[in-house]
Amino acid sequence: MKLAGIVLIIIGVLALVYQGFSYTSTKKDAQLGPVQIQHDETHTVPLPPIVGGICIVGGVLALGLGARSTQ
Repeated sequence: MKLAGIVLIIIGVLALVYQGFSYTSTKKDAQLGPVQIQHDETHTVPLPPIVGGICIVGGVLALGLGARSTQ
């Protein structure tokens, strides 16, 4: 339970710092025999700050429950 709490806190902090992630995909526009025309598209997935906050609160709660269960 403690490990899950630590991981949630780390994910929450990263979500607050980066506020999203992006990835690139290659799209094929046309193919004429051996010749291909393609382009790269960059997609951005935003993460609202509330997601980071929820992860941090969940991690703190998991750490608290993990400490309570070992007593």
